[in-house]
Formats: sequence, C-alpha cells, structure tokens
Amino acid sequence: MISALNELVGRVEEDLAADPDLPALATALGTTEYHLRRMFSSLAGLPLSEYVRRRRMTVAAADVVRGEDDLLTIAVRHGYGSTEAFGRAFRAVHGATPREVRRAGGPLRTQARLRFRLTVEGSTPMDTRITDRPAFRLIGHAARVPLVHQGVNPHIQRHIAALPQREHTRLRSLGDTDPAGLLQVCDDLAPDAPEGTELTYLHGVAVTRDTPAPDDLDAIEVPAGRWAVFRSAGPYPAALQGTWAATAAEWFPANPWRLRPGPSIVAVLDRAADFTTATCELWLPVEPAA
Repeated sequence: MISALNELVGRVEEDLAADPDLPALATALGTTEYHLRRMFSSLAGLPLSEYVRRRRMTVAAADVVRGEDDLLTIAVRHGYGSTEAFGRAFRAVHGATPREVRRAGGPLRTQARLRFRLTVEGSTPMDTRITDRPAFRLIGHAARVPLVHQGVNPHIQRHIAALPQREHTRLRSLGDTDPAGLLQVCDDLAPDAPEGTELTYLHGVAVTRDTPAPDDLDAIEVPAGRWAVFRSAGPYPAALQGTWAATAAEWFPANPWRLRPGPSIVAVLDRAADFTTATCELWLPVEPAA
C-alpha cells in the first residue's frame, strides 16, 4: 500500500493541471479507488483532492511571483478556464489573490510533495480478528452530523443525549446479532471526506435481516461480507481514535486486506460510569487485497 500511495503522488506530480485517473491507477496497482482514497486521506491527514489543489497552487505561486506571464496564461496552464476560478483557488490556499502576491511577493503557503514511508518504531499493538458476517441490518436513531477527527463529536453527543434513557434500554432489547450491544455507526461518507463533511450517524443495534424493525426507527441495510474487528481499551475517545489511525498507518500496509464500501461500526463493550475510559471494538468492512 505504501508503494501504491507513492505511485499516486508521482502521478499527481506528472501533471498537476489534471486530476489523476484514480480508477485506472487503482486497477493497475491491484487495489480499488475507494481503498486508495481512504488510505491517502488517513495517512496524509487531508483528502487527495485538497492535496492536489495545494500542490497545484504551490507551483502556480512561483509563476505568479516570477511575473513573466499574464494571470490568464498562468490560470490555463494550471487547469483553470478563467482568472476568476484560478483566483478563488489561489486565495483559498495562500490567503491572498494572485495580484496581491505578485505585488508583494507573498504571503505564500507551500505544500511540499508527500512521501509515504512505513515505520515500525513506536508501533501500536493491534488486537484484531477477521470475521465473515451474513447480511444484517442496523436499526436505531439516525442523524446527519459533521465529521470530527479528534476528540468528542459534540453533534453526536447532542443526538444521543436527546434520546430518553428508556430508548437505550429498548434498543438493547432489539439487538439480536453481532456486532452486539449499542452501536455507534458512521455511514454515507466519501472515502476521503475532509473534517466537517456531513455523514449519517446512527445510534442503534444490529439485527438479522429477518428481524422485524419498529416503524419509528431508521435502518441501514448491510450486505454479507468480511469485517476486520479491532479492539481498543483506555481513555475514551482517544484510545479508539488512536486505534482507528493505526489501522491505516500500520495494519492495512502490513496485511493482505483492503477497505470496501460500507459503514464503520463501534461497539462499546465496557465503559466507566463517566465514559472517560472504555473498551471498544471497531468494525471495518474489508475484502482480500488483489
């Protein structure tokens, strides 16, 4: 996977004015566009589209400062059809317009070319198992919330806090298959979505496909497939988020599996009364790597 990501970065550098042909590249590298995007964003800390935009504007800034060409020529060279579109993209990265930068020589915010390396120094032990699951359903209370990478998501907190205590008890009584217990489900999220992007969050349980679901609950249909299950224990949510990050940085690059589309699921197995610590299982949908 590390070599695939470096190949992707190389393809980006070959033609910064064009978006990389990810489906063709993923096929050539023996993986999928979904997995390639997920691994890039997890390890780089930003979506591929944002990285391309920052690199494009880093190179374009040099043309702007040199002042040898007019701004329309520079815009077209870097893949923009007008100075207005180029100016918006330029300002979003550098915080100033091309004309302002041309006059003052800055400010400039440089995006260095990324290089991915695999290291085992300080590696995180991964308590993992692979399980095959038949098709099942996730039922519960869903809401659209923004993505938050670190710390407690206040939007999810408010969603859960709005449910009466009896509803949690009711949900527990409905669950009849693995993953067991009350679940935290994230679905309908692009593979390289940046922080703040909306996703569907469901607080609920897993049931078999044949189990009738109450009409007042939302449902997510989950097809049959394999899952990688990662256990974490410690401060909540820091330990869980650390395990999530380690799946991309350590586990996937070292194992013959790749992510497939589907919801990510967190099962809380045990927790302190104040939820400052917890033992959790992170369920990620996977398939064998080609």
